[in-house]
Amino acid sequence: MILDVDLAVIYGVETKALNQAVRRNREKFPRDFIFQLTENESLENIRSQIVTGSTQRHRGLQSLPYAFTEHGAIMAATILKSPQAVQMSVFVVRAFVKMRAALSDTRELARKLATLEKELTARLDTHETAIVGVLQRIMALLDPPAAAVEHPKREMGFHAHLTDGPKGQP
Repeated sequence: MILDVDLAVIYGVETKALNQAVRRNREKFPRDFIFQLTENESLENIRSQIVTGSTQRHRGLQSLPYAFTEHGAIMAATILKSPQAVQMSVFVVRAFVKMRAALSDTRELARKLATLEKELTARLDTHETAIVGVLQRIMALLDPPAAAVEHPKREMGFHAHLTDGPKGQP
């Protein structure tokens, strides 16, 4: 946040002229661009300025100061005619042009990297399959399957032991 008095100094205009320009272009300053300090906030600001020795910049309580957000400060540069404000507007426009160019370059780079990644992944998949096949063959040679354990053969059918039957019968 920056107060109207400080923004006016930066743009080389009087605070009154800045605030008049803002009032004439109110539609360009939504609530998230600018707001007016409360009386308590303003009193704190005045006390702070007196302590720091900048009493020449404070105003009386007849008008409460405005606080500008970053977006509001840039918008103020677009409505003021001072050389500093014009210079700031030009700077912002150039910054956006450079940013767009950088983003465009970044998108192209990202697209190329994605293509390269797909190619490498396809190659790795092919090589990986071949390597896995070779390793499986080597493992089979090093660790042949265990020989089948032979279990004793079981005989089929009924087995009866002949014993003497009931008395007297063979």
